[in-house]
Amino acid sequence: MHDGHDPDIDVEEVVPRKRRKGIYILPNLFTLAGLFGGFYAIVMAMNGRFDQAAIGVFSAMVLDSLDGRVARMTNTQSAFGEQMDSLADMVSFGAAPALIAYVWALTGLGRWGWIAAFVYCACAALRLARFNVNTAVVDKRFFQGLPSPAAAALVAGFIWLMDEAGVQGEDVRWYMFALTLYAGLTMVTNVPFYSFKDLSIKRSVPFAVIVLIALGIAVINIDPPTVMFALFIAYGLSGYVLYVWRKAKGLQTSVISTSTDEPDERGLHK
Repeated sequence: MHDGHDPDIDVEEVVPRKRRKGIYILPNLFTLAGLFGGFYAIVMAMNGRFDQAAIGVFSAMVLDSLDGRVARMTNTQSAFGEQMDSLADMVSFGAAPALIAYVWALTGLGRWGWIAAFVYCACAALRLARFNVNTAVVDKRFFQGLPSPAAAALVAGFIWLMDEAGVQGEDVRWYMFALTLYAGLTMVTNVPFYSFKDLSIKRSVPFAVIVLIALGIAVINIDPPTVMFALFIAYGLSGYVLYVWRKAKGLQTSVISTSTDEPDERGLHK
């Protein structure tokens, strides 16, 4: 009885070829551009151009918010892209703000200055590592801990604001010390921060929303350093307000559970 199989056909011939692996260009272009922003910020700080250094960090922040969205919209997500994005973030939002803060003000504090810069840099690395191993997001609307781009914006925004006002770093070095530690340590807390991930750019919105966006852009252009720093100060404090509110309501304050491969962390997420 014929079973439908032709013995003359070589099984190896019908096995499809493995697709050749490659790298998606579009999302990685945004990631590389963001990395350049962080590198540019470090170079500008070394040259004493702290306003340009701050702009470099903010530019990296905008580009970082785009690369993931572009990858999802064009269906070009990849493991390579995720790793590339994380490494670029470490430079732009970890090393760059720490070095800029140290060169601008913290160097006048001696060992306390570089300790504060290192704590910020180390916390950024820990924040990114914890984000990478998170496997189950309970509520995608929130981040656990201050996102590294927002922490970098706090540090760079303060420097930009003071530089525009003609204030020297030495005059506010202890304020810079406190802000650097606050931004760094808040990154590794369990405090929830709104992620804005539930806002879809594909969804239609009322005309009034576009008008409000235009007004927001106009307000930012009135005095970019002041407005941007004020916005990120408000965001940097919003997580603690939300934490207290969720505690008062008896809700779970931790919004992300980590991998079961890290059993020692289970007790931290209550």
